Amino acid sequence: MSAPTITLPAAHARLATRFARPVVAAPDPYRALKRGIWLYVLLLLFEGALRRWVLPGLATPLLVVRDPVAIWLIVKTWQRGLLPNNGYLTATIIITLLSIISALLFGHGNLTVAIYGARILLLHFPLIFVIGRVFDRADVLKMGRAFVWMAAPMALLIAVQFYSPQSAWINRGVGGDVAGAGFDGANGFFRPPATFSFTIGTHMFFGLAACFIFYFWLDQRNINRLVLLAATVGLVAAIPFSISRSLLLFVAVALLFTALGLLRNPQNIWRLLLLAIGGVAVLLALSNVPILQAPIEAFVSRFTAASDVEGGLQGSLGNRYLGGMLQALLNSSQQPFFGYGIGMGTNAGSVLLSGSDERSFMIAEGEWGRIIGEMGPWLGLGLIYIRMALCVKFSIACYKRLRQDDLLPWILLGNGLLMIPQSQWAQPTALGFSTLVAGLIIASLRLPSPAATQSLATADRAHAAA
Repeated sequence: MSAPTITLPAAHARLATRFARPVVAAPDPYRALKRGIWLYVLLLLFEGALRRWVLPGLATPLLVVRDPVAIWLIVKTWQRGLLPNNGYLTATIIITLLSIISALLFGHGNLTVAIYGARILLLHFPLIFVIGRVFDRADVLKMGRAFVWMAAPMALLIAVQFYSPQSAWINRGVGGDVAGAGFDGANGFFRPPATFSFTIGTHMFFGLAACFIFYFWLDQRNINRLVLLAATVGLVAAIPFSISRSLLLFVAVALLFTALGLLRNPQNIWRLLLLAIGGVAVLLALSNVPILQAPIEAFVSRFTAASDVEGGLQGSLGNRYLGGMLQALLNSSQQPFFGYGIGMGTNAGSVLLSGSDERSFMIAEGEWGRIIGEMGPWLGLGLIYIRMALCVKFSIACYKRLRQDDLLPWILLGNGLLMIPQSQWAQPTALGFSTLVAGLIIASLRLPSPAATQSLATADRAHAAA
């Protein structure tokens, strides 16, 4: 039997494959900027832990610990010509500068308070477009995996906080306050704050995590299934442990947008049924766990009591989402033309202006009422219009991608519509999550850069040839 013959080109090809240098992906030109965004997110998630447990003596300056990171990201992005020049950003900066001038001339007259209020719009609002420009879809999925990995440990943390007294170290308040960081709940239990300064962070974290958990159940290629299952159990358990109607609303909206996205294509009905069956199975299994009996009873008690006060489910949901927005619009003509001054509606601003350590809402607790009260009817309504117009822009773009069977932007949109229009940006945690989800929505619409895609394709071809 004669030996097989190998043609010269084929031999050369095999030698080239055997001794070829490994293909190295091109370095990411946005690597430093992306690390800055990750640092911003980590500080958002653990700012409360720093202020309560690690560095309680620095609780006040740590309130703005993310601001230097935001400044660095904006400056570096601008220097590289990456900061988008769009109408939303330009109009917001103009309104903010005019608000500073009006606050000093016609409002409270305190420069420190005005600057503190203006930083919301001059630092964190532009960061939305920085995240959207620097991140792409692959980065959004990395962020999503991080939230999925953290969901179960975060649920375990709030479970321990739920059953621990407010005097316990794990429930210690900002600045080491031994009175505790929990907020009034029901049945003698308090709403746990997790790693945040206030309980608002709990429902915002799990609300965003829910978006990624639902998405990864539909696309499990890039996620560990055991971790995903643990995150799902953690999410479901977090609802009663948090004693938060807001968390229930956020999860319900994420589930609703997921269902609407699947129903657009009849072929996805079976996937929706499997998702529903799996969710019901998890609920039934957890409802029989003894450790969850007390939080479930506390959650039901608080939900029932609040619904009775607010007029049932319709009034409850209306107040939780609308938050007095309509009333703020109706009363806008009664506010001073130039407002009381930007920053006055924040808790920190109220402390600086009153000279008291008691934090209070000097203008309004609702976001739209605060904006109109601080800036006046014309500038305030202009800012509200920008935030609503941005939501409309997002909705159109995400729906177009949904028509291409891309569910990720659409599911994130549900969380964004709860956060961007009416979330209380004067509260640092709410401001951070609003900035993050808006930036992630933009980034989820962007495919990875051509250079990264080409490097990945080259590596795939080399691997296949070997």
